[in-house]
Amino acid sequence: MVYLMVKRLILEPTQLKMIDPKKSNYENTVLVGVVNDSQDEEKLSEFLEELEFLSVTAGGNVVKKFKQKINSPNPRTFIGKGKIDEILKYVKVNDVSVVVFDDELSPTQQANIERILKCKILDRTALILDIFAQRAKTSYAKTQVELAQYEYLLPRLKGLWTHLERQRGGIGMRGPGETEIETDRRIVRDKISLLKRKISTIDKQMKVQRGNRGSLVRVALVGYTNVGKSTIMNMLSKSNVFAEDKLFATLDTTVRKVVINTLPFLLTDTVGFIRKLPTQLIESFKSTLEEVKDADILLHIVDISHPSFEDHIESVNNILNEINCHNKYNLMIFNKIDKYQAIDFNDSYSGKNGHYSLQQWRNTWMNKTNGKALFISAKNKVNFDSLRKEIYELVKNVDMSHYPKNDYLYPEYFSK
Repeated sequence: MVYLMVKRLILEPTQLKMIDPKKSNYENTVLVGVVNDSQDEEKLSEFLEELEFLSVTAGGNVVKKFKQKINSPNPRTFIGKGKIDEILKYVKVNDVSVVVFDDELSPTQQANIERILKCKILDRTALILDIFAQRAKTSYAKTQVELAQYEYLLPRLKGLWTHLERQRGGIGMRGPGETEIETDRRIVRDKISLLKRKISTIDKQMKVQRGNRGSLVRVALVGYTNVGKSTIMNMLSKSNVFAEDKLFATLDTTVRKVVINTLPFLLTDTVGFIRKLPTQLIESFKSTLEEVKDADILLHIVDISHPSFEDHIESVNNILNEINCHNKYNLMIFNKIDKYQAIDFNDSYSGKNGHYSLQQWRNTWMNKTNGKALFISAKNKVNFDSLRKEIYELVKNVDMSHYPKNDYLYPEYFSK
């Protein structure tokens, strides 16, 4: 029976999801994070808030957050023994079924913690993979997620086979345990190779599709997850792309033809980025990010109502640098101004206290965008005409530089 359960786990990773909140109660979840040289307590609080949002999106009910200040992770349990004991007591008393760590755990750390706490142990990577498995709709997205899951699962197979390992010598302890592990590693490696070949085939088909789109200018919506890209996509293209106030609501790339003042162009909605994005997902979704690489113009959407929106901008820019897309035409769009609340500040140098209004933000580093930063509310259509006008000007300039014979597309030329 156990053998069949593990076999199912290995062969069908996309089925390893948390309880669907629509069908059942949320699972009680505990979050764990650490303060170290790379992140202070304030930064950790931001990460844990984001991790809580991820947990709720996956189907968890966060009941407690644990923090510990450590200089370097414990190689056995990541956090110290005292904190592990504290979490264990809380897990037993409060019927907690999932413990999520904000940082990536090694297979050994995950196995050791699971043995001590006797409940599901996940790290940020596993949690994001779980959400992606829930959100993937098309065959292509499901294949990409499945590949990432197998690559994450491969080094952790040993922990699944503890009931068959030769943990000690003696009579009755010799058997096929290690052989079974190697067999399943081979199964997973073969599956990874198969999925990579499948993705490679689909990539070639998508490359042909992109090549058949003609000479239209390509515009891509990029940004942190849950900043309103799909809502803007729906408003500009008058389509019905799925949009929801949850992380990674959109996972599949969507392309629509949009026309502004008789000028047609292609608009692409892409998967949202996030801090500490798992390397498995970056590799698996390289082909999805090809839509960004092929774009002539990037519309960088930012949720200005989020307290850490500047960190979000930096995270997106880092990923764009990774895929060599930092030199494209870029329009910064600050969305959700209807939700923005003035941020209090305390200037220790001048001794002044106050708050940053939207106008004050406009007068700071945002001027470095050469006056191209726009402040909108996609939900309430605030400043949406300005957005359409700015996009039109950008597309026109790119189109005229790439395809100068298309000047008939622009009505203003008829009046000259």
